[in-house]
Amino acid sequence: MSILVVTSSPRGEASLSTKVATELAEELHKALPGSTVVTRDLVKNPLPHIEPAYASGIHTAPEARDAHQSEVVGVSDRAIDELLSADHIILSTGMINFGISSTLKSWIDHIARSGKTFSYGESGPKGLVTGKKVYIVLASGGIYSEGPSAVYDFAIPYLKSVLGFIGITEVEVIRIEGVGMGEEAVAQALEKATAAVRELAARPLAKAA
Repeated sequence: MSILVVTSSPRGEASLSTKVATELAEELHKALPGSTVVTRDLVKNPLPHIEPAYASGIHTAPEARDAHQSEVVGVSDRAIDELLSADHIILSTGMINFGISSTLKSWIDHIARSGKTFSYGESGPKGLVTGKKVYIVLASGGIYSEGPSAVYDFAIPYLKSVLGFIGITEVEVIRIEGVGMGEEAVAQALEKATAAVRELAARPLAKAA
């Protein structure tokens, strides 16, 4: 089995979402003997925003693409291949202006691609990415899982929607929330997240249906 870890926090070593995502990957790796872990750091190696050459290139036959189209479509191809090769996927991000990081959004723009990860037919869109499980690790300064600020959480609903659109419906969420409320709040949030990591890793793990 393969575990893909996609990190996107601009906070580097201070990132709590990256810290918890890394811990989860280590626990899953231990729970899945023989598994491999692939890490894509979207801050150290960001994917380019999609551009005209990409928009035209994905609708051009490979042999007819010019050099730049081949280059930018190749970036998307490699990201998709990485996704399709994984059984368990960990996506980590901080909540930024109520949504996900722009680097993670760029990754989604590259992996959500017609004919590759979804298709359209007579009955509408169909997700092509099946048999996978996703773990979302989200860090936020406030409390967004409940209470008056819950309506401002556009990160989890968006991620679940786009993942479902490409065929991934098994999604677990680990929140590290309230970290903008002082050191004690940070400690409590990390303790709760660590407990969630252990609980998830303790479950019988298999390739998703």
